[in-house]
Amino acid sequence: MDLRNAITLAAMLAAAPAFAAQPLACLIEPEQVAEVGSPVVGVIESIRVERGDPVQKGQILAVLRADLERAAVEVAQTRVEAGGEVRAAQASFDFAVQQRTRAEDLFNKKFISRQALDQARTEADVAEQKLVQARDQKRLSQRELGLAAAQVAQRVIRSPIDGVVADRYLSPGERVEEKPLLRVAKVNPLRVQVIVPTSLYGRIEPGSSALVLPELPNAAPATGRVTLVDKVVDAASNTFRVRLELPNPDLALPAGLRCKADFGIEAIAQRAAPIEATAVVRPAVLKLESNLGATGPDGRSGHTRTY
Repeated sequence: MDLRNAITLAAMLAAAPAFAAQPLACLIEPEQVAEVGSPVVGVIESIRVERGDPVQKGQILAVLRADLERAAVEVAQTRVEAGGEVRAAQASFDFAVQQRTRAEDLFNKKFISRQALDQARTEADVAEQKLVQARDQKRLSQRELGLAAAQVAQRVIRSPIDGVVADRYLSPGERVEEKPLLRVAKVNPLRVQVIVPTSLYGRIEPGSSALVLPELPNAAPATGRVTLVDKVVDAASNTFRVRLELPNPDLALPAGLRCKADFGIEAIAQRAAPIEATAVVRPAVLKLESNLGATGPDGRSGHTRTY
């Protein structure tokens, strides 16, 4: 390219107007994904959901075998409901208190000895301690019941979030250890990840909106709201990431779709610095100078060429 064409191209780039930004590539993801496992090791008794089923937070997804734990619950429940020891201890204490009161009255009237009074008081104290022990035992039984019930509850696997069952890894009869049973994805709202060129940095802020066009036949455009703008630019690609929140109340849009995001703003074309046209173009000149005083090897007059 000669200098004149370079100057012309630089002038054209410098005068380039703003252009409407093209929709940006994006990816629709679940808002949250939970790998649902069991807090205890056990064998799966039943799984109550299938892949693709919508679930609610707290809904039962699977149950592990808990024969021993249920038996422990029944035993603890029986102990709590029995209450015979407490009633017997209470009756003994009430009778001992009456005997002590009568003994004190008789002692004051000089009808019994000090030893008889001390014996009545001791029997009342012993009866009181037995009542305290019976009540403590009942509270202990209640705690054992709570522990046994908690162990049974640990074998009931519930969904931690609202969403859909994205995958199922195990079946009834299999042993659960560290591997999760199910994967649940929250798809309302959806999360949209957009890769944005740095030419738009500072023009997209949290709270602004964008039109999301899913790459799905017959899918209608939807409006997403910006929830996060990265504060770090990727130097290799000269881009940054923006996150959108996309409502999906009827679960019409699946996660995992590619999409286009239109923020409805214009990007400014990068202007090339104009080349300073200060150089003077001079044609090359061939100048012949006669050196009459110089001779060549053959003794003839020589010529020196200067460019």
